[in-house]
Order: sequence, then C-alpha cells, then structure tokens
Amino acid sequence: MDNLLVYIVDDDAAVRDSLSLLLRLKGFENRVFASAEDFLAQSSSDWRGCLLLDIRMAGMDGLALQRELAQRGSALPIVFITAHGDAAKARAALKAGAVDFLEKPLDDQALVAALSEAFDLEARTRSASQVREIMGARLARLTGRERQVLEMVVEGRHNREIAVQLEISPRTVEVYKARMMEKMQARTLPDLIRSVLAAQSKA
Repeated sequence: MDNLLVYIVDDDAAVRDSLSLLLRLKGFENRVFASAEDFLAQSSSDWRGCLLLDIRMAGMDGLALQRELAQRGSALPIVFITAHGDAAKARAALKAGAVDFLEKPLDDQALVAALSEAFDLEARTRSASQVREIMGARLARLTGRERQVLEMVVEGRHNREIAVQLEISPRTVEVYKARMMEKMQARTLPDLIRSVLAAQSKA
C-alpha cells in the first residue's frame, strides 16, 4: 500500500506471527518487533505507515513507548491492542493521540478499519508537514520589511494603513506586496494568506 508498513510490536511470538500473516493476507506489508526497546533501537524517522502496539509488554510497555515516540516527534499513528480490557489505559492511549484501542482476540474487520484510518491520518500529517516545510522555506526568502508588510496583510490591513504604520508610501507597499507574492508563489492575496497560515499550522 504505497510503501506504507504496519510495524507490529508485541512480546508474544505467536501473536506477532499470526498478526503478520493476517495482515499480509489483507494486503498490509509489515515488520515485527519483540519489544518496545527493539522497535526504538531499529526505528527511523523516515518510516511511513503505522504502529500496531501491544499495551502490556515486559520491559517498556505500550504507553511508555507512545510517550517516548511523542517526545521524539514521531508522526507514526498508533493502534493499540490488548488482551486485557483496561478502560483507564484505553483512555490514556486515546487521549495521547492513539487512533484506536482494540481488544484481543481481534476482529478482522475492526483491525483493517483501524489500520486504514491510521494510514489516512499518517498521509494527512505527512502532507501537512511537507506543506509547512515548503512554505517555511519561502517565508525565509523574504526581507525584514517584506515580512513586516506580509504580517499586516495577513491581519487584514489595507495599503494606506500599512503605509502609515511603516512610514512608507502606498505605492511602496504595493511593490513589497508584489515581491512577496512572487517569492511565496501566490497568485492572489487569498493564496498568500493561505500560504502563511499553512506555514504556521501545527497540524
């Protein structure tokens, strides 16, 4: 599925093997890890897909791994699985951003639905991140004065207001606007404003 992988982390070898086989039959390529520590030791920031994570494991448990990945800025969505119905842990996992919390034995349809949702989330997050990087690079090309004018444009100020504030002529404001739009590759002022909002977005 577009080079997306499901990274299975479970300390039960039989569960890992059965999940890996099931997911391959459902069309999900995957990799398996026997512990949270093994996953952390091998993981890379450029991995794409999602994490299928057992919540109770020897050593670092699933919630601890979720916290560690968040601290590292990981964008991998997480689907938790557990053999023990634990409402408190489920709430903690979901509150911290998990896509879903599934109980073993897993329902195939629920599992596929959760993983598909996780893949969709990962794609949206990665796309938004790429947009922020592109727009951030364009913003970095602006001069200090162009940045000042841009901020006022985004605030909705008119040319005469900007001119008075910066003690320049309205015509000079127009010149700065034209340069900004060229550097930001925006065709219209709404395009320009959307570009700035995209660069500042956190999601």
